Amino acid sequence: MKFQEPKRIKKLLEQYTGTWMIAGGWAIDLYLDKETRAHKDIEIAIPRKEQRKIKSYLKNWDLKFIKSGTAMNWNDDHYLELPIHEIQGSHIGSEIEILFNEIDSDQWTYRRNPEIVHTLEKTIQSTKSKIPILCPEIVLLYKSKSIKEKDEKDLTSALEKMNNDQLNWLKTALLKTYANDHPWIGIIENEIV
Repeated sequence: MKFQEPKRIKKLLEQYTGTWMIAGGWAIDLYLDKETRAHKDIEIAIPRKEQRKIKSYLKNWDLKFIKSGTAMNWNDDHYLELPIHEIQGSHIGSEIEILFNEIDSDQWTYRRNPEIVHTLEKTIQSTKSKIPILCPEIVLLYKSKSIKEKDEKDLTSALEKMNNDQLNWLKTALLKTYANDHPWIGIIENEIV
């Protein structure tokens, strides 16, 4: 079945009243409306300010936050601030990774560089399968930090559909983050019409 994992997450979160979106490689595939590669896991992005809401919603799950590469128990009264941004959850054979994003009422802010922002309207996108995703330009910005083969594949796949506004935003964000020292900048420049 097409998009089985994202559909599982959509069903899991169908009663959740907060904001969520698929992130990572699955977001790229949902954006393209086709599965371009195998995926080992699935991630969702939520606003950091909703962490207690998602924790309460997933109250039967074993949720751990990642600090300096170590999984730690997430106590009920522990509000997680930057640099902590990753939660790993498991429940009866199911797994999920939750990524806190710095989102307020109208803007997404890059946790690694607060000068890089995106309008909330463009940050969350709807897909043909009716599953919300983190927009591809932000997904690729996150993937740019430590490039693996799967990230190269995601970039190549996403470039098939991204428009000039998305490409220019990503190029500018990469320049602000890495100056001219990132291999994707030239690749993106070649795609801008």
